[in-house]
Amino acid sequence: MKITPRKLNVYTIFKLPSAFLCGVRTKYIDDKKCVVTVKHRWINQNPFKSMFWAVQGMAAEFSTGALMIGKIQDSGRPISMLVTANNSTYTKKATGKITFICNDGHLIDEAISKTIETGEGQTVLMQSVGVNEEGIVVSTFNFEWSIKVKNKS
Repeated sequence: MKITPRKLNVYTIFKLPSAFLCGVRTKYIDDKKCVVTVKHRWINQNPFKSMFWAVQGMAAEFSTGALMIGKIQDSGRPISMLVTANNSTYTKKATGKITFICNDGHLIDEAISKTIETGEGQTVLMQSVGVNEEGIVVSTFNFEWSIKVKNKS
């Protein structure tokens, strides 16, 4: 099954309802890139009238995780995935529509091949950058994903 923005958005309704309610939406995905947006609204704001950091984190993580899900699905193997570390930097108030872009799909292929070949866990460092409607970076998120072929039990 090919992953599409529509399928990912339906997925959030059932599996990530807080992200869906906060307005996290996938706009584009291919083998190398995923684009996720979220608009600053009452439900996702902080006391300083900008977007709460955790909402930005949900959108940023989803832009990396959707790529990982797609690549794992394409492999046809049962592979587990987990965020093992993350950090973020905030450089401007997040107001209006924020677009998170991850261009790191190419990094996943080698890790999946290695975990299938060796059976050992692998890590992938992926970045998602959030920009506002003027194209100014508001936040940058780095996620360390761990993947491993699941044991047959």
